[in-house]
Amino acid sequence: MTDSVRRVSSGGPWEEKFGYSRAVRLPNGLVLVSGCTSVVDGEIAAGGPYEQAVASFQLAFDALKQVGLGREDVVRTRMYLTHARDVDEVGRAHKEQFDDVRPAASMIIVSGFVDPGLVVEVEVEAYRGETR
Repeated sequence: MTDSVRRVSSGGPWEEKFGYSRAVRLPNGLVLVSGCTSVVDGEIAAGGPYEQAVASFQLAFDALKQVGLGREDVVRTRMYLTHARDVDEVGRAHKEQFDDVRPAASMIIVSGFVDPGLVVEVEVEAYRGETR
């Protein structure tokens, strides 16, 4: 990739271990944020599905901020959950963050995460073209 691709790290425990960036900003203005969970300093920082979703979105927003974007630039979200019973709680967290933004969104049920205490992981994609 070219030098105009920008990669940022959150310092999370798995980025170095597994060889990925928290976010990548492409020359066309698209920013891809890797899956974010509520793990802070190696510990799950939030309790239930709602709290984990809020904390996960905050980590994604922190990554966006590093490349000059914000919540209002988000165009797509993906929410991964370990239980269908948590759909309403995670959906509530999403609505609180994005009700006025209305990105394209997916909610996917998965079998589990790296840490069994995690019940939510989120990804976001954001875009800001040069005309803005």
